[in-house]
Amino acid sequence: MVSPSSPAADAQPAEPSRPAGRQRRVVLLGSTGSIGTQALDVVEADPHRFRVVALAAGGADVATLARQAVRHDVEVVAVARRESAGPLREALAEEARRAGRPGSAPRIVAGPEAAAEVAGHPCDVVLNGMTGSVGLQPTLAALAAGSTLALANKESLVAGGELVSRAAAPGQIVPVDSEHSALAQCLRAGRAEEVARLVLTASGGPFRGRRREELADVTPAQALAHPTWSMGPVVTCNSATLVNKGLELIEAHLLFAVEVDRIAVVVHPQSVVHSMVEFTDGSTIAQCSPPDMRLPIALGLAWPERVPAAAPACDWTRATSWHFEPLDDEAFPAVSLAAECARRGGGAPAVYNAANEECVDAFLSGALSFCGIVDTVTRVVAEHDPAGAPRDVGEVLALEGWARRRTRELTAAVGVSR
Repeated sequence: MVSPSSPAADAQPAEPSRPAGRQRRVVLLGSTGSIGTQALDVVEADPHRFRVVALAAGGADVATLARQAVRHDVEVVAVARRESAGPLREALAEEARRAGRPGSAPRIVAGPEAAAEVAGHPCDVVLNGMTGSVGLQPTLAALAAGSTLALANKESLVAGGELVSRAAAPGQIVPVDSEHSALAQCLRAGRAEEVARLVLTASGGPFRGRRREELADVTPAQALAHPTWSMGPVVTCNSATLVNKGLELIEAHLLFAVEVDRIAVVVHPQSVVHSMVEFTDGSTIAQCSPPDMRLPIALGLAWPERVPAAAPACDWTRATSWHFEPLDDEAFPAVSLAAECARRGGGAPAVYNAANEECVDAFLSGALSFCGIVDTVTRVVAEHDPAGAPRDVGEVLALEGWARRRTRELTAAVGVSR
């Protein structure tokens, strides 16, 4: 969306340099995940507008990846697991045979750097739908290649911070998270100096309304039962703790160059108002649509154009009601902790994200309590020495490595005592 170093409302995504109406070449990272599969739905619904030229995935589900690659006749397929290259090659050959195209096969790239290599493939748009800070290097590779980056991988911006900010040209990053897509749309209504506040909405997750003491015995199955969205386990768990909203607050701060104290979070369980911008004259502009990620995905791929019929609109012929309530910071302290990390800057957001990823793994395996997730992240953030912002990817990885090791030490100690 915006170059994070530029003023908020002046930082509207740039008009595309390619001729209007030309088919856009798309590279899709995380193709077998929730964002990736919905992105392919968008492409298939509008093949004259989009063409997928490369796919990347972890490699756990080579059958799905092969079906996607053959169906879209892509040029390159990447897997992060080297051992998945052989099974993928076999799956591609079988899918090509079924499709009546034996002998046609995309190039295969395998290994930890595969997604970053594919992110630099010639294209118009790279959609980064990966989960976690593993998406940082592909994000930087896409920006270095000069492609538009449709960013659903918020963790890469949170962890990379100033590295990503410096690498992005004005308008090169287009947000795909529904909240940030909403803010980008609402910011079209005014100039930078007219913006009073950004207001992020949160569904509240499956435990909205519970007090902290009522969260002590939450199970992984309960945390993964989101009332509105269908997402992967890490993002769903982050939504239950509201860490996801904390990450989104940091992302909004970086994307739109708005001070942390001018970004608010409000609970809106219906998830129809995706976020709002409050202007200095008292006006508030909101973006509303039924919860369907195909809309922000389509907008991310086509920005600044809209894709007709990308998703259903609100039905104004039916009676309905929306309500909003303040966030309970005592029960859900993840957002206020994220705000403090954003104020501190430097490596604090990267520590917040890396520690949380380790805590989620520990919680899902039964080694940590639900409340222990944010409690442990808080402790690791407090122990972090703010020696300045990481200067390169190596320093980001080193900082994350420390945060992960320290978190594992703390969660292992908790697991022993449980």
